[in-house]
Amino acid sequence: MAGDHGGQFSSDAVPSDATGDAASGSVLDALRPGAATGVGSLPHRDAKAAADFALREYDLLALPSLPRRSPAEAMVAQALIGIPGVTLGQYGSIAVDIDAVDPRAEVFTDINSDSFLGLRVCLERAVAAGVGTDPVKWQFVGPVTLGVALVRAGVPTEIAFEMAAASVRAHLRAISAYVADMLPGAPQLVIIDEPWLVELMSEEFPIAPDQAVDLMSGAMAGLSPGTAAGIHCCGPTDWASVIAAGPQVLSIPAVVSLEAASGYLQRFLEDGGWVAWGVVATDGPIGVTAGRAWHQLSGVWCSLVQQGVDPGLLRRQALLTPHCGLGTHTPVVAERVCQTVREITHRVRDQAAATRFVLGA
Repeated sequence: MAGDHGGQFSSDAVPSDATGDAASGSVLDALRPGAATGVGSLPHRDAKAAADFALREYDLLALPSLPRRSPAEAMVAQALIGIPGVTLGQYGSIAVDIDAVDPRAEVFTDINSDSFLGLRVCLERAVAAGVGTDPVKWQFVGPVTLGVALVRAGVPTEIAFEMAAASVRAHLRAISAYVADMLPGAPQLVIIDEPWLVELMSEEFPIAPDQAVDLMSGAMAGLSPGTAAGIHCCGPTDWASVIAAGPQVLSIPAVVSLEAASGYLQRFLEDGGWVAWGVVATDGPIGVTAGRAWHQLSGVWCSLVQQGVDPGLLRRQALLTPHCGLGTHTPVVAERVCQTVREITHRVRDQAAATRFVLGA
């Protein structure tokens, strides 16, 4: 294994060039238009099997988490590592000792803990497979969603989001340093996962949209230069706020309702942003064929073009994914979903011109 950090990473221990020489330019330059990749979790209970699956099924390697293998690999659970006063129960419950909570305390990331086994093993297999300078993608919970989880666990709102911001920043930097240590030439694409953004505009949401924007922006800004950062939300939200946070990649489901955000998406693409389009639904039984998923993506893109979005940018600055992680399904279903995504990538690449694609030719 590459350099030994003893499993403990501090947020202050990351060099400014942690992603290596190959990442000194834009990570997005290394991405292949239409590449298939994953979104966070996989359903495997065997970490080696999960790693081999990711290496086999994804054009852009996505380092997985394995929540079915252990609750410690659940999205929120990973972020609770090293937070004073907060502990994780055996089945994923959160316990808070308010007297011990200190939002300004330093957060350490124990990479060798059970929470990061899926990531560690996948990196080891990637090294063995000679991934080298190919870009890699990984995902971690965002500060808005972690803050909501802490509020729901009994932490006062102001303290909860301050803790969430500090924890996410520390963990992102520590994991990024570990990935760079294992694959020193590989550019990194880091996606913060914010499922709670679907409630962002609700009157009951614990923070205002501008505070949420600042939290997400601060989390992404804490990453090393050369690392691309993005935001994933698998449901409808206020995309103007999400884009205002400054992601380089949007990971979103390909649904017709995005037409309302066409102006924001056009400016995002013009500024060099990429969209990871969720083309296969993952909430509920999986029965979508490649033809049906392709038809839906075509319809969404056609609708956006009719609203003024550049068809060439849509096609050239696109990745393809499932809607969300596959951790709640089975390995067989996960393979079927990935096969469908790959079939759609072939259709995207087979288009000779963007105009032919959006017109459904």
